[in-house]
Amino acid sequence: MILLSRRSLLAIAAVVDIALHARPNPVAAKHLAQRHDLPPRHLETMLQALVRAGILKGVRGPRGGYELAVERRRITAGDIVRAAMNSTGEDSMPPVPVSDLVSEVIGPMVADAGKAFLEKLDAITVEELCRDATERRLIIPEEIADFAI
Repeated sequence: MILLSRRSLLAIAAVVDIALHARPNPVAAKHLAQRHDLPPRHLETMLQALVRAGILKGVRGPRGGYELAVERRRITAGDIVRAAMNSTGEDSMPPVPVSDLVSEVIGPMVADAGKAFLEKLDAITVEELCRDATERRLIIPEEIADFAI
């Protein structure tokens, strides 16, 4: 069972993909969308949320696209998930039930579980995910460029 939303999974995949492909040129959203079989417009709002969170940097121009804003060893899966979660408005979500059971028992238990889950994601860096993708030969080695500041 996967506990992450589709948006959070896509955000992690997008950041790792950009980390692997953003040198020498930034990754265009259309190329990212092709690699993940998605419509480009589906990615743009999420990519912009990652830019606002300081995880990605948008580059304008004919060879523009997205690249990491910081070193991949300094970005965690938890950082990415928080940015993805913050970018989704809860306006369209139904209201949370209001009862003593929810506020005193279920809510705190779910909050503790969510905190533990994010702590686990905070221990996973984009560097580790890139290394694992490379070891599994999911990316051609000559396409990989090291990102160093």
